[in-house]
Amino acid sequence: MLLNSVIIILREVLEAALLFSVLLALSKQSVIKSQWIFWSVIMGVSGAAVFGLNMAVVSEWFDYVGQEVTNAIIQLMIYFLLLIFISMQFKLYLLLKDEPLYMNAQRYNKTQIIQRLRSMLVFFMIVITTLAITREGAEMMLYFFSVTRNENHYSSTVIGMIIGFSIGVSVGFLFYYLLLSLHQKWSMIIALSLLILVSSGMISQATQLLIQADWIEAQLPLWDSTHLLSEQSVPGQLLYALIGYESTPSAIQVILYVSSLLLPVFIMLYFWKSHSAARLQEL
Repeated sequence: MLLNSVIIILREVLEAALLFSVLLALSKQSVIKSQWIFWSVIMGVSGAAVFGLNMAVVSEWFDYVGQEVTNAIIQLMIYFLLLIFISMQFKLYLLLKDEPLYMNAQRYNKTQIIQRLRSMLVFFMIVITTLAITREGAEMMLYFFSVTRNENHYSSTVIGMIIGFSIGVSVGFLFYYLLLSLHQKWSMIIALSLLILVSSGMISQATQLLIQADWIEAQLPLWDSTHLLSEQSVPGQLLYALIGYESTPSAIQVILYVSSLLLPVFIMLYFWKSHSAARLQEL
């Protein structure tokens, strides 16, 4: 029970911790004040408490598949919010990188755009982390209450949850300081790449949940990589939490996953080309 608790809680915490650490590193590099963290934690913990305590009611929604559908909706919301955030963050990075090149007459307008982007990024970071904490926190509450009904498992469950939570938070701190230690260009590339992977993993997880709820028709798997890496193994569960790893994915899962990976890349390429063209005109 101890090892199971460590793995399950680590799986839940790791995704939120990685997301949180990357957003925090990006906000620091973009010269955004970190007050948004306080509001994210307060609203996220409050949302997790409300969601977790009412999970029995939620489960009865949508013909008793409410938990799966609600979690899928939250993950889809986080993906689309991250898609907007990644686009704005990349645009802000391009503006800040070339800011010294602006002419005096143009600098005022650019400064206004930068300030507006920063304000919007703060809003999106608060909403994204609030939703992530709400979902993961509710899942941890559900696991805790379901397992500790048996008093014999109480101590091992609590210890396992503390260990799993500590490891997940430590990994988050590791990524945060790693991103800050890199050159800004490489830090931005790695941070946005991690956000794209995490967000695409949420699309994969949401698709699987909707298949379980029969909202998406189940299909035969395209392949079976269980013999290489089982989802029930520790690495498999961690990869599921981080990138939505599925050993037996269906065609619809693969299509949606690949599409969710490519979409933010195409958007950033569009912004980069537009910015390059505008920069040539300004010079």
